[in-house]
Amino acid sequence: MPQHTPDLPPELRPLAEMPLIKRLLARFFGYSLTRLHAQHRASWLHGQADGFRSGHSAGVDYGYREGKLEGLEEGRQVLLIRDSRSTEHRPPNVDDLLFDDWRLPLSAELKKRMKADVARLLPAHAQPSAAQWKMIFSDTPSTSVIAGAGAGKSTTLVLRILLLSHYLGFELSSMTVVTFTRESRKDFINKLIELFALWGRAISFKEARDLVRTFHSRILPMVRSLPGFERLQAFENLSLRAAQGDEEVDSNPFDLRINDAQRQQLNACYHRLHSSDERFRELIKPLSRHALQLKELERDHPDVQKRMGVTELAAKRDEELCDAIEDLWFRAGAWPIKGIEPNRQSFDINGSTFHCHGYIPTLDAWVVLGFDPRENPQVTRPNAKLTVRAEWAVKRTLFQAFCRKPLIWLDSYESSKRVLASLAGDASAGPGFDYKVKGELASAPLLDCFVAAAGFIENLGLDVPSAVGQMSFAKDDPDRYFFEALSLYWRALEDHLLDQKPPIMTYNRMFALFSEHSPENLKLLSDDLLRPLSHLMIDEFQDVSPQIVSWIRASLAEIRSRGPAMHVGRGAQRSSLLCVGDDWQSIYGWRGSSPSYFMEFNKEFPSPSTTKVMLSDNYRSHQHIIDAAEHIVRAAPAIAGKKAKASGEPKALLPVNVLDRDDQGMAQRLMEHYRKGDSILMLYRKSSDKSLIEKHIQSVLNVDSSLPHAARRLKQLTYHSAKGLQADAVFLLGDCQHLTSSPYKNQVYRMAGLGKAGDSEPYDNAQKDEILRLAYVGITRAVSHCYWYVDAQDTQAANMPKASDRIGKGKAFFADHRQGKASA
Repeated sequence: MPQHTPDLPPELRPLAEMPLIKRLLARFFGYSLTRLHAQHRASWLHGQADGFRSGHSAGVDYGYREGKLEGLEEGRQVLLIRDSRSTEHRPPNVDDLLFDDWRLPLSAELKKRMKADVARLLPAHAQPSAAQWKMIFSDTPSTSVIAGAGAGKSTTLVLRILLLSHYLGFELSSMTVVTFTRESRKDFINKLIELFALWGRAISFKEARDLVRTFHSRILPMVRSLPGFERLQAFENLSLRAAQGDEEVDSNPFDLRINDAQRQQLNACYHRLHSSDERFRELIKPLSRHALQLKELERDHPDVQKRMGVTELAAKRDEELCDAIEDLWFRAGAWPIKGIEPNRQSFDINGSTFHCHGYIPTLDAWVVLGFDPRENPQVTRPNAKLTVRAEWAVKRTLFQAFCRKPLIWLDSYESSKRVLASLAGDASAGPGFDYKVKGELASAPLLDCFVAAAGFIENLGLDVPSAVGQMSFAKDDPDRYFFEALSLYWRALEDHLLDQKPPIMTYNRMFALFSEHSPENLKLLSDDLLRPLSHLMIDEFQDVSPQIVSWIRASLAEIRSRGPAMHVGRGAQRSSLLCVGDDWQSIYGWRGSSPSYFMEFNKEFPSPSTTKVMLSDNYRSHQHIIDAAEHIVRAAPAIAGKKAKASGEPKALLPVNVLDRDDQGMAQRLMEHYRKGDSILMLYRKSSDKSLIEKHIQSVLNVDSSLPHAARRLKQLTYHSAKGLQADAVFLLGDCQHLTSSPYKNQVYRMAGLGKAGDSEPYDNAQKDEILRLAYVGITRAVSHCYWYVDAQDTQAANMPKASDRIGKGKAFFADHRQGKASA
């Protein structure tokens, strides 16, 4: 507050300083003023100023003393009660771990006792290595085991089960071992029974079969436990219902082959949807026209250039050629076709007139009958120099190059039957045409394409209609119509299958019902259904699909949420996960699997603690085989620190021989190894290669097929189907090459979060890595000898990546005998 000090009036003086007379007068007038009750202004102001000064001075002194004392006291109290807590609001963390923080109760004495038993009961060559013991004795809730080719993982996994059951008292009903194939399941069951018998534990085949399962046999009872689905059938098992129960079916999780029972359901749904949904009919029309329409040829194509010169001559004889081919079709009972008007329309082809055989009003397309391949290729018109087949080939080439009208070329009587059935509205016939989705290697019946595309999308954990809604295609791209039709069809198929008696559902749909997207459904399951997944052991984990990963995580989360009450009175408590795999052997990405879940195991399966085991000993191959295979695959992303070493009995170091394709030379070398008593694997990339080579080795095939099954030493398989097998000598026929680009698979890969951030072609790039892994799988089947026969590259595929590009020059483990290549 501002201070104001009044000044003394200058004319007033104290009485003591005044003369006597003035002093007396001042007293008199002062007395008078008092009697009159009058105020003397100057005196009043003087008194005010004097009082203010004396009071202010005294107040300042007093206030200073009191304020100082009070301030010191106040300051002392603030120091004593200072609050250093953060004022920031922080919510509690979310516990997203799949397991409780616990350990297997493995004492030093128990480990010592089991090791002594193993040393006593198993032969010397079957004794576990230090790394295998680490896998067996892993006490953490989660364990990842990187097991390279020939690592002896199966026996180790059986010993792990023996530890849990025999030494720790875990019930087998609280465990599940998952294998991917029928053969691997059968082998594992036999090994389990044999090993348990050595410990005096007799387990029946049924007990072992209940323990060693496929994912599919675990999900089916879960869905059947829901009201209304007690008799549910799996779509993938329809053809097997008469032979055995669904529970015993070892279905391949990625098997896309369609049998008659399944096709009947697919066709019935197609017919019903085609009849009731106008938009679906509109989408099928351009697909049908595109699929049946004669494919164009560039005018500078060598065949076109060669045949353009006979255009005029071919036109002169075209009506007679039409008559001749029409007669062949008529005699075969394949013509006329209901729904096709037999109308000879004229076409201008490179300045000359040619004819067709008919017209399809529903497709607004013209029809030309072709020369059926089953007819005698030497059939000739009277007085003609060329055969009918040759004349037909010329006409076909000219139409491909110069006809721009919608034209359907029926190549065979068989294809005409499908078209006939489709035009007649036969529910059992299906669409009646093949289609080729961009990126696929070959065309297939339309509904087969629907199943394959939907299966791929669902294996990635995506919903088909939702995924299609996020895709984009060029306006004139037929795949745009294909995927919109797929979205409508797939939803209709799911409803159609559920309407059957008993209801039917695909396995992918079953997994989706109990995935992380629908955790509430898991609450409906009993403890007995969930308990077998408490202690889960998965082999070949690198081939798992995102869809199944989601189901596993959801199931483990639900088991943890139920707590100890789920395990009251049981030896097996809590839950655990042990996954065995090899990311270098992940070769099913083209069907929807991904090695990323194994490579990023700790991130994908969060656990309080985890154990990582690296099984680097290879008990199958010698070091040159191992080094050659690893040299090929090392360019692909992989788990760090992998390097296998040959173990067991020493073998001669022989390089992997790389040779130009020579079927006869390969057959001679194969027969030499067979005569020596070697077991042999012949692996091929294309089924046509198998047919080509068989005529050269027919004598060996005849001998081998006459032997009992267990004594046979020659197997012919694709690279993919050879996983888990081995042979003394392996013959690889064909390169591993990425030949196509798939626009739709690149899109859904991104939707599923696979691939690197910002990668516009994540699927294609993943496939470039997968061809290296496929070569690795082929080479590592060999025990001693490996021969790799590589085709000469055609111009179309010359620039596409291939595994043989990685063959090392100057490496002792490769011997490159190809022309123009330096031998190691």
